[in-house]
Amino acid sequence: MISILHRLYGRQGGDAARERLAAVMDAFAPERHPGEKDLFAPTDAILITYGDTLFRSGERPLKTLNRFSSDYFRDVFSGIHILPFFPYSSDDGFSVTDFHSVRPDLGSWADIRAIGKRFRLMVDLVANHVSAKSRWFQAYLADKKGFDDLAIEVDPSADLSAVIRPRALPLLTAYTKGSGRTVHLWTTFSADQIDLNYRSIDVLENMVRTLLFYVSQGARMIRLDAIAYLWKQIGTPCIHLHQTHDLVRLFRRVLNRKAPGVVVVTETNVPHDENISYFGDGSDQAQMVYNFTLPPLLLYSLATGKARVFSDWAQTLVTPSTTTAFLNFSASHDGIGVRPLEGILPSPEIAWLADRTRKNGGRVSEKRNPDGSNSPYELNITYLDALKDPSGATDPHHIPRFLASQAVVLVLPGVPAVYIHSLLGSTNWTEGMRATGQARTINRARLPVDALVAELDDPHSVRSRIFFPYLEMIRIRCRQPAFHPGADMQILHLDDRVFAVQRTCREQVLVAVTNFSAASLTVGLPTGHGGHRFRDLLSGQRVEGPSVTLRAYQSVWLAP
Repeated sequence: MISILHRLYGRQGGDAARERLAAVMDAFAPERHPGEKDLFAPTDAILITYGDTLFRSGERPLKTLNRFSSDYFRDVFSGIHILPFFPYSSDDGFSVTDFHSVRPDLGSWADIRAIGKRFRLMVDLVANHVSAKSRWFQAYLADKKGFDDLAIEVDPSADLSAVIRPRALPLLTAYTKGSGRTVHLWTTFSADQIDLNYRSIDVLENMVRTLLFYVSQGARMIRLDAIAYLWKQIGTPCIHLHQTHDLVRLFRRVLNRKAPGVVVVTETNVPHDENISYFGDGSDQAQMVYNFTLPPLLLYSLATGKARVFSDWAQTLVTPSTTTAFLNFSASHDGIGVRPLEGILPSPEIAWLADRTRKNGGRVSEKRNPDGSNSPYELNITYLDALKDPSGATDPHHIPRFLASQAVVLVLPGVPAVYIHSLLGSTNWTEGMRATGQARTINRARLPVDALVAELDDPHSVRSRIFFPYLEMIRIRCRQPAFHPGADMQILHLDDRVFAVQRTCREQVLVAVTNFSAASLTVGLPTGHGGHRFRDLLSGQRVEGPSVTLRAYQSVWLAP
């Protein structure tokens, strides 16, 4: 750890930082967790949800979530990622006013711990910024000791043209301090989200203390939000700087010492090669990285009915060690980021995907490029609506196409993560988006749980036709040793309209095949491991012979 601190703060500053971090770490008792060799299993699957996505009158939403999860998910999901449940001022929780509190309208730390006793709990460390309404920032404005260098002050005449922006908004925001002095502060995401100054040892100490506090409250996975932008150096793109990677290494070292079974997950919605750089050497940075290329490329491939580009990309899904894994997902609380498609699809195809999103009732958010132009950054739409026919015609394949997309997520190497609105078959929440004026609200509906259960109990409802088959797919997946994140993977090129992968471990060989098209297809199967005798784990049917016939958008998981 000391070598990292010396690189970040120099020898004298690094020594001082070590003493202060040691005091913070000593204040927390070591957590007893499994070692790294036990981090991942084929039974792993993560649910992603806000603490108040489900609500019931007269009950705190965290209790509602715990009750619903216990009723439906105990044998399905090993973990739950509860999106920021802290007091906040904007950005649906990601502009935190108090890192150490639970919103009273949601519940309490006792409610969080109760969920953590039943499920592996993932908690966000919103590491890049803090709310302008926070006590920390107000202390900075008042020049209080320990907070006087909390924010990053920049000369507004500085050349910031090299900075890569995730938003088409001004980078600097003017604030007036208590002394009357006007300062221009670095605000990567919005004027309400003040970037933290990690050149300050005070900031580092406070964030390490926050990290360990979450562990003490039951967190077993830590999601490092917007981590790519953490360190700023004028004249550079200010993304993925080596100091940022060092800070990830530092967080990992802290957890290795105090809670070695806690998993570090980095959230970097960027092109694939940049994204996987946060695995480091396989032992020193994140154990888990979001597979951000998966959602937009899977959407594109199913929308076009062509699997070849997807198959070629899937061959690259290799991690640097057995203690690292991809977090595979198709949707999250954010939109579908399209930056990861850079270098995989040409710009006109990305523009086509954006136009298709608009036709299906979604919105397209843009980012500011160094040359001053804007380009698509994110598709704001539910994944279910993103996969419907934009012509408006009756689409008998809509639900099968959607379930095919989710089946693909489940068979790739890594750990699957499922956004609750995908599981529940939610459509665009247009009225919510109009009410907030925020494009991302379209995929963040709040649902009265009793009405939801009534819909799920109706076998003809869209929600029911998605929810129960989806849960059963996950249950079946959890029973297959070949779906261990570390099991071998071989992409099979059976047909350009089909995605096929063979997963292999000592106990099992499994071939997963998904038809990406609306046509019925017959494809040949690999020989060996029992010849041409298979059982489809999804349907329970036997498959005899050298080929299998697939209905439109059908998935089969074949085991000898």
